[in-house]
Amino acid sequence: MTSGDGVGLRFNILGPLEAWEDGNRLRLGGSIQERILVALLLDTGKVLPVSRLVAAAWAEDPPTTAFHQVRKAVADLRRKIHDGGETLVTDGPGYRAVLGESQLDLSEFNARVHEAKAATAEGRLAEAVHGYRAALALWRGPVLSGSGGPVIEAAATALEERRLAAAEQFSELRLRLGETSELVPDLRELVTQHPLREPLRGQLMLALYRSGRQAEALEEYGRVRELLVEELGVDPGPQLAKVYEGILRESPELAAPRPQPSAAPAPPPPAEAPCTLPYDLADFTGRERELQRLLRFARAADGNSTGVVGIDGMGGCGKTSLAVRTAHRLAAAYPDGQLHVDLRGYAPGEQPVGVGTALDVLLRALGVPAGQIPEETAGRTALWRSTLAGKKLLLLLDNAADAATVRPLLPTSPGCLVLITSRARLVDLDGMEWISIDVMAPAESATLVAETIGAHRVVAEPEAAEELAQLCGHLPLALRIATARLRNRPRWTVRYLADRLRDETRRLDELSLGERSVAATLRLSYQTLNEECRTAFRILALHPGGDIDVYSAAALLNMAGTWETEEILELLLDVHLLQQPEIGLYTFHDLVRSFAHSLWGPDASEESAAVERLLDYYMAATEKACGLLFPGRAARPTGLRESTLPAPDLLDTAQAQAWFTREHTALLSAVTLAARSGYDRHTVCLARNVAFLVNGRGYLDEFAELSNIAVTAARRLGDLELLGVSLSNLGVACWKLGRLKYGIEVAQEGRDVAVLLGDRHTEAHSESTLGLYKSLLGQFPQALSHLENAVALERELSSVRAEAESLTILSALYEQWGRYPQAAESARRAVDLVRQLGQHESELVALTDLAFAHTGMGEYTAADACLTQARALCDESVEPGQVAMTLALSADVADRLGRGEQAGEYAGIALARIRSSSSPLRQAKVKNLVGRFLLRRHEHTAALALHEHAHELASAVGYRSEEAYALLGMAEATEPLRTSASAGHRRAAEELFAAMGVPQGALRG
Repeated sequence: MTSGDGVGLRFNILGPLEAWEDGNRLRLGGSIQERILVALLLDTGKVLPVSRLVAAAWAEDPPTTAFHQVRKAVADLRRKIHDGGETLVTDGPGYRAVLGESQLDLSEFNARVHEAKAATAEGRLAEAVHGYRAALALWRGPVLSGSGGPVIEAAATALEERRLAAAEQFSELRLRLGETSELVPDLRELVTQHPLREPLRGQLMLALYRSGRQAEALEEYGRVRELLVEELGVDPGPQLAKVYEGILRESPELAAPRPQPSAAPAPPPPAEAPCTLPYDLADFTGRERELQRLLRFARAADGNSTGVVGIDGMGGCGKTSLAVRTAHRLAAAYPDGQLHVDLRGYAPGEQPVGVGTALDVLLRALGVPAGQIPEETAGRTALWRSTLAGKKLLLLLDNAADAATVRPLLPTSPGCLVLITSRARLVDLDGMEWISIDVMAPAESATLVAETIGAHRVVAEPEAAEELAQLCGHLPLALRIATARLRNRPRWTVRYLADRLRDETRRLDELSLGERSVAATLRLSYQTLNEECRTAFRILALHPGGDIDVYSAAALLNMAGTWETEEILELLLDVHLLQQPEIGLYTFHDLVRSFAHSLWGPDASEESAAVERLLDYYMAATEKACGLLFPGRAARPTGLRESTLPAPDLLDTAQAQAWFTREHTALLSAVTLAARSGYDRHTVCLARNVAFLVNGRGYLDEFAELSNIAVTAARRLGDLELLGVSLSNLGVACWKLGRLKYGIEVAQEGRDVAVLLGDRHTEAHSESTLGLYKSLLGQFPQALSHLENAVALERELSSVRAEAESLTILSALYEQWGRYPQAAESARRAVDLVRQLGQHESELVALTDLAFAHTGMGEYTAADACLTQARALCDESVEPGQVAMTLALSADVADRLGRGEQAGEYAGIALARIRSSSSPLRQAKVKNLVGRFLLRRHEHTAALALHEHAHELASAVGYRSEEAYALLGMAEATEPLRTSASAGHRRAAEELFAAMGVPQGALRG
C-alpha cells in the first residue's frame, strides 16, 4: 500500500510526506509540523527528546520558544490524526511514534528487503526479485523531497544508501536469473543519478554485453574512467576493471547463466545420525528477538564455510536454554548430527573439560571406534576435522571459558554450524558473530512466572507476582528457582515468598534449591577474576545507587588514573558482573550487588575508607557544580579534607547541569549513605550542595528530605554553625511546599542559632525567610520589617546573590500589598544584581516580579518586554512552577495587548507545566492568573474550576493573598448565575483583603 487506497492510518515518507486515513489524505500543517513528524517516523518506536526535534525543525538558530513550539506542533498533529495520542505518545523527556509495520512505508521497505535477503540466502531467487521489486516501488523520491533540513537530510542520505544497496542487489539477482536487455533502461537511469557508483556501472556493462552490445559496454567503462579521473583523481576499482577485461576477452565467465535443472532432492539423513543435545524446555519463555537473530544467522550462512555464533551474558541469564532451543529449531538443517559438549568452564568444584577430552567425546558420538582415536590431542584434532569432511553438522559448545579450548573443536569443512555459550566474549576467536543477552524484560518475566506456577496463581495475586519478578531481578535462573519453590510448596502464597525475598540480607539464601543457586552461579564468575578485580568488585558494590562513572569508581578504588579505573570496570563488564546502561556508565544487577555485599568480611576498615573517599569526591564535584550554577553563593567552611582523586572537568553551566542530571540518583543515595555510615559532617555539607541542585530543578520533596537529614546530622554533630545553615535551607523547603506553620518555627530557630554564633549571613537568610512566611500569611507589616533587615544585612555583607533573592521576595510582598511602584523598584534592583552574577534562575524570578509590578500599574507594554526576556530564560532545567508562573502572566498581558490567540497558547502551556510542580503556592497563583484571564473571555465554568482549586490549595496552607484572589474569582465566575454564592465569595474576599491592608483600588485588574 503506497497511498490512500487502504483502510486505517498510513504514513509515507519515502518521498514527499503523505498521511492517509481510510483513503483520505490528511493535511498536517506547515513545514515545522512536517519536519517534527518525519523525525519521529524515521525513528519509529524510539523516544526522541524535545531537543532533537528542535534540531530537526530548525536548521539553525531556533527561536527561544522552540521547545514550546515543538510541544504545540505535536499537539496539533495529534488533533489532526485519529487517536493521535496513541500514535504520537509522550515518553519521559520526549515523544515516540507508535506504528505497525503496514502503517509506514519505511517499515514496509525494511521488511520487504529483509524478506528478499532471506529468500536469496535460501536460494529462492525469483521470490527475492519480487521482494526487492516491491520494496523499491515504495520510493517516490527523497525524504521530504529534499527540504527537510540538516538533521533529516542526514537520515535521508543514509536511507538513500540503503535504497541503492537494495537496487544493486535487485539488479544482481535479475542478472543471475538471465535478464539482459530488459535491465538496461533501469540501470541507465540509476547510473545517470549516481554516475560514480561503480557496482551499478559494472551491472550496466554486463547487461549490455549479454545483450550483444559489447561496444556500448566498453564505452561505459571509458565514460566512468574519465569521470573518476576528473572528479576524484582515481582509476576504476579492481572489480569494475575485471568486468572490463572480461568483456574485452569475451570471457565465458561473463556469459548469461543457463537455466538450471531442478535439483535432485537431498538424500534423507541416515537413521543413526547422532543427537546429544539436552532436552528443550517445554516452558521456554521469551528471548524471541535473540532467537530470531540466531536463526537468521544460521539461515544466512552461505555453505562455503563453517558458521560460528556465540551467546554471552551473566551467569543465570539463560544462555544454554536459548542455545538449546536454537539447536533444536535448526536440527533438520543439519542431517549429519547435532552434538553438545559442556566444557564446564564455570562448573563449581570441577576442572574445565580439556581439548583432548572434548574431542574424544565428539569422535565417539560420531561413531568412531575407541581404538581408532589417537592418544595425543593433535591427532584427535586432525581425525575430528577429517571425519567432518562433507558433513552438515551442528555443534553446541556450552560454558566455554577461553578461546584456546574452543579453537581446536571448530570444524574446518563448510556446511557446519557452531553455537558457543560463554559468560565472557571470547574476543580471540575471529570471524564469528556474538549475541549478548541480558536479564528478561518484565513482560517476559511475567510470562515465565505464569508458565511455571500456573496462570491462576498469577491472576489471584498479580501485584505479588510482579514484585516477585522484580525481586528476582528478572534473572531467569532466579525466577525458575523461586517458582520451583512455589510449586513444591503449594501452601505458600506468592506474597509469602515475595515477603521473604524482600529482606536483602537473606535474598540469595532464598534463591537456592537443590544444586541450583544464584549465589553459586555468581561465585563462579567471581572466581575467574584476579585478586585486584575481586577486590574492586567488592569495593564498587559500596556505591550507594544509580550509575557508576569512572570518577566515582576511581574514588572508591583509590586510583589516581581514570584509564586504569576504566580498565578494571571493563574487565568486570566482560564477565557480566557489571552492566553498562550507556557508554561510560556502569551499574550492578540487584542480585549481583547482594552477592558482592555477602563477600564483605568482619573487618570493615577497607570499606569505611572507600566510603569516605567517595563522599570526599562527591563533595568536591558538587562544590564545582554549585559554583558554576549558583555564582555568588555564600562560601561555607566544611572542615573536610579536599579530595585529590580525579574529578570531571565541569567548565560551564551546561556541563554542570548535564553532570547533575546523570548523577542525580547517586547524589541522593550518597547523602543517605553518609548519614547511615556515621559521616555526619559529610552528610550536612553534601546535603547542602545537593539541596541547591534539586531545589533549582523544583524537586521540592527531595529538597525537604535532604534538609531534614542535614538538620538531624548537624544536631548529632553538635555544630551550631552547620545547624544554622541546615535550618535555613529547611525553612526554604517548607515555604515552597506550603508548610508555613512548621517553616516559621524552623526559620526562627535558624535565626536564633545564627545570632548566637554571630553568623550574619545565616541571620540575614533567616530574616528573609521569615519575611517570606509572614507575607504569605498576609502579615505584611511584619514581613516588611524582616525583609528590610535582611536586605540591609546582605548589602552590608556584599552578599549580592542573597540580596537579589530577598529583593524578589520584597517585590512580591509589595505586589500582594498593592504597592506596585515599590514592587517595581525592588524587582528592578534584583534584576541588576543577578545580571552582575550571570545567574539565570534568579533573573527569571526577578523579571517576572518586575512584570507583575508593571501589570499592576497598567504598564502592559513594559510588562510584555520583561516577560519576553523571562521566557527566553525558560528551558528544561528551570523549575516547572516558575515557568508556569511566567507563562500564566504572559497570557494575561498578551490578552490585554490584544494578542488573544497567543494568550491562549501561553495559558494552555502554563496549566500543563504547573501539573509538574510540587509547590501548592505556585499552583494556586498560576490557577488564579489563568482563571482571571478566562473570566475576561467569559469562560466562566472553566475559570470557576481553576479558582475553586486555587482556593482549596491556598486556604489549606494559609496563603492568604491567593486565597482572597481565588474567592474574588469565584465571585465573578458565579455572578452570571445570580446565586447567593457569588455575594458570599465577594464578601469573604473583601474581608481578607481588608485584614491584610490591601486597598480595593489596588487589587489586580
